[in-house]
Amino acid sequence: MPGAPIDNNACERALKKAILHRKNSMFHKTRIGARLGDLFMSIFYTCQLNKINPLHYMNTVCEHHAEVVDNPEQWLPWNYQQAVSAIS
Repeated sequence: MPGAPIDNNACERALKKAILHRKNSMFHKTRIGARLGDLFMSIFYTCQLNKINPLHYMNTVCEHHAEVVDNPEQWLPWNYQQAVSAIS
């Protein structure tokens, strides 16, 4: 098929993160801790895919907690910067 990639390195890199997280999650002491680990892994990977600094994103969301609660769809990793600029 023309234009098809020769390898699937991007898919394998994405799977490595999930596999590493699964391996590390064996050491969570509680289900709540495991759930939080899953949540943070998802947020960090979504930030990475959108070329956003996860620490900056998490700090911004915490700073604007009230606005995030009112309109969570405006504070997703791929569009939170527009929400910040609208407030400023």
